[in-house]
Amino acid sequence: MIERVPYLVIGAGAMGLATTWQLARRGHRVLTLERFEQGHARGASHGATRNFNNAYAAEHYLDLLTLARIEWDELARTTGEPLLRLHGLVTHGDPAVIDGVHAALTARSERAEVLSATEAGRRWSGMRFDGDALFAPDAGVVRAAAALEALERGARGHRADIRYRHAVTALEERPDGVAVTVRAGDASTEIVADIVVVTAGAWTSGILPPSFPLPRLTVTEESPAHFTPLRAAAEWPSFNHFVDPDRHIGNVYGMPTPGEGVKVGLHLVGPVVDPDARTFQPVPALAERLREYVSEWMPGLDADSAVPISCTYTSTDTEDFVLDRRGRIVVGAGFSGHGFKFTPAVGAVLAGLAVDDTARAAAPFRLT
Repeated sequence: MIERVPYLVIGAGAMGLATTWQLARRGHRVLTLERFEQGHARGASHGATRNFNNAYAAEHYLDLLTLARIEWDELARTTGEPLLRLHGLVTHGDPAVIDGVHAALTARSERAEVLSATEAGRRWSGMRFDGDALFAPDAGVVRAAAALEALERGARGHRADIRYRHAVTALEERPDGVAVTVRAGDASTEIVADIVVVTAGAWTSGILPPSFPLPRLTVTEESPAHFTPLRAAAEWPSFNHFVDPDRHIGNVYGMPTPGEGVKVGLHLVGPVVDPDARTFQPVPALAERLREYVSEWMPGLDADSAVPISCTYTSTDTEDFVLDRRGRIVVGAGFSGHGFKFTPAVGAVLAGLAVDDTARAAAPFRLT
C-alpha cells in the first residue's frame, strides 16, 4: 500500500527536527524520515555545544538570529529545557570585521563593547589578543544535544511521526504529489506527500532530482577538538578569531563545553569527502596547525591535550544557506558550519515555505 501524508520531512538532524516541530505546532500532520539511528554522529548535528554567535554584519543573518532567539526561548518554555547559555562572545582579529559587526549590532540596539587587547587579556587570561576585541554579552552557546532532544520531544508532543532507520532512495515530483521510495531494513515502501522538505545535510544533492536547481554543495570533514584548561577557575567566553589570512591558519572559533574542555576549531579547512566514506580522523597536518594555534593564542589551554571531533560541513560557494521552494519541494541546505544557532528560525522559515507557496525567505537564501 502507498502511504499518503500532507507534509514529509527528509532528514532528522537539527534543521529537519526544527521544521518538524514548527509544522506540528501549527497543527499540521507531518512525517519525518531519518536514514540513520537516533543520536547518530555521521552528520553535523551531534555534540554537546555550538556557538550562539551574533558576530554578523549582514542584516539577513541578524534578522534570522533575532527570530532564532525568540524561537529558542519558546522551545525552552514549552519543553522546560534551558537551551542557551549566554556567557558572552569575544570576536578579535581583523579590524574591519570587528568594526562592521560592532556597527551592525549597535544599530540594532544590541549590546556590544570594544575592548583593548590589554583589557581583553586581563578579563580572559586564557586567551591572547593583539588588537581590539568585541565583546557581545548576549551570545554564548547552544546546548546542541539538549536542543535536538527538545525539538523531537516538542514535535512528538504535537503528534509528529518521526521514523529512524528509514532511508529515502528515490524522489519524484508528480502531479498528485511527491513520490518517495523508502527503505527500512529489507523492505521498500512508497510514500506520496503533498509537500516534501529536504533537510538532509551532506546527502541533500543525492536525494533531490537532477533537475532541481540546487547550487553546488561541497561536503568537507572538519576536525575541531576539545582542549583541557590549565586553570580550572579561568573564565572562558565563546570566541571568534578572524586571523590574518597571511598566517594560513583559517578563521578560528570556539567555546567552553562543560565536562569536555574548551572546543577550538579551524573554520572550513577540512578535505572534501564522500559523507558515506569518511575516516572520522583528523588530517595530521591540520591537527598540527590547530595545536600550533592553541599553543600561540590560548595560553590557558594545554595544546597537547586535543580530543578531536569529526563533523561534516555542507557549504555553498558563498557559505550562505539555501532556504527555498520549487514546486512541491522545499529545501534547506548549505549550513556551512555556522547554521546551528539559527536552527529553530530555519525551521520556521522552511515550515512557512511548505505551507504557503507564496512565502519567500530573504533574498540571499533563495535559489537562483
